[in-house]
Amino acid sequence: MAALLSEAAGDGRLTLTEHSERAERACSARTLGELAALTQDLAGPAAQPIRLDTRRSVAGIFGKDRREGRWVVPETFPVAAICGEVVLDLREALLQTRRITIYATVIAGHLDLIVPDGIAVEVTGTAILSRKKVPTGRPAAPGLPVIEVRALVVGGSVRVDTPRRSRWPGLRRRGPA
Repeated sequence: MAALLSEAAGDGRLTLTEHSERAERACSARTLGELAALTQDLAGPAAQPIRLDTRRSVAGIFGKDRREGRWVVPETFPVAAICGEVVLDLREALLQTRRITIYATVIAGHLDLIVPDGIAVEVTGTAILSRKKVPTGRPAAPGLPVIEVRALVVGGSVRVDTPRRSRWPGLRRRGPA
């Protein structure tokens, strides 16, 4: 990112003022979408330092699908859990924008979202013979990310979990003495 901005300033595509503004915005960016917007007018799609893929879906159909670790969460994406289970672990995920919309279809299955503290989750939609479990707590501060789950749930469940951090993280990592 910084190399592309510096190269653009060096060959005159950006003024020094524009370069410093974009570099400052890159340092304060909270999502990949904000970073990608800083260079979209400087290089073609193949030369972009960050490429965003919005085509991926998650499907647990008569089985289990899980996304965890470092992965890019697109602005909108579909999730299907049909007689199966889908687990979306967003604790280490990179959010493309501050508002993510998940279109979930859950039929006799389960959708579990694991989100870190500071991210608000809104679950809307229709639930028939089903349950939606969203933790009640304080709402996220303004400007922080929001995950919206628009769900059709028939005979299944949607659960949102915000795991607590251990008071003694050192004890977890140490083995027996």
